[in-house]
Amino acid sequence: MIKKSRIFTAYLVTAILLLILFVIAVNTGSLKITPVQLFKGLFVAYDKDVATVYDLRFPRIFISMLGGAAMAVSGVLLQAVMKNPLADPGIIGISSGASFMAVIVTALFPLLYNFTPLFACIGGCGACALVYLLSWKSGLSPLRLILVGVAVNTMFTGLMNAFNSGTGSNYSGVASIVSANITQKTWSDFKLLVCYAVVGLILSLCVTKYCNLLSLEDKTVRSLGVNVTTIRLIISFIACLLASISTAVIGPVSFLGLIVPHIARLLIGSNHAALMPYTMILGAFTFLLADTVGRTICYPYEINATVIMAVVGGPFFIFLLRRSDKHNG
Repeated sequence: MIKKSRIFTAYLVTAILLLILFVIAVNTGSLKITPVQLFKGLFVAYDKDVATVYDLRFPRIFISMLGGAAMAVSGVLLQAVMKNPLADPGIIGISSGASFMAVIVTALFPLLYNFTPLFACIGGCGACALVYLLSWKSGLSPLRLILVGVAVNTMFTGLMNAFNSGTGSNYSGVASIVSANITQKTWSDFKLLVCYAVVGLILSLCVTKYCNLLSLEDKTVRSLGVNVTTIRLIISFIACLLASISTAVIGPVSFLGLIVPHIARLLIGSNHAALMPYTMILGAFTFLLADTVGRTICYPYEINATVIMAVVGGPFFIFLLRRSDKHNG
């Protein structure tokens, strides 16, 4: 049992680190401003430098934080509902399904751009349902689930590449919009993300009790009068919603929903009532850190945040897979 003092300390330290990282991210680039100058420029008097930073860097920073929080919480929900510590929206194909649908809608129906997250959610839910159907064989095997998820992820990625090639690369610009490139994101993109992500995050906080119940055997949960199938479908939908809306704006991000929940559990335990909000903070910090590192490591050039996550997440995934094999063995 994790002590409340340890949980409080983890929350406090992570929140402070996120605030410090925010100030660093604001000053990452050729234009530098002090925290005092930033505060005065935002709330006291007009400052040209602060206005420039506000228009160019703030949308990217806030999108990184909100998108990272949504993707991390999606990973927590999927791991709870699938009882699989290796579940991640990027690994099992939800992100690629959402990305494929987002590219199709953005390219063929540009007037529906504001509804892209909804169509991405349809693609993500379809990919998740496909993984469930193909993995089911007298129950769900964690290993089979991951293998089928990787196959579904590869399939949707191939479909997206085929669409781009089949149109003579006419829509390569559209594909880049939905390929985790947040360099040119604006306040309109942030508002679009907020409209959907906040709803999903609030819903995730409402199902923490059921996430805890799913850690028990299904027979035990049914004896408590809970419809396990219905709860699984609801939580899966919320997870797909969060992963899909994030993908529609920041693109498919792998391993974020895998790394953050595991670190969060090590720090504050597995009680989802505390785990879910903490994962939001840690997810925001992790993806903003990846984006900031990508902006600084090869300045004036940039490395995509998804590349940073892949470099870090790949070995982490292998480590968890090996540990899982030893545990099951």
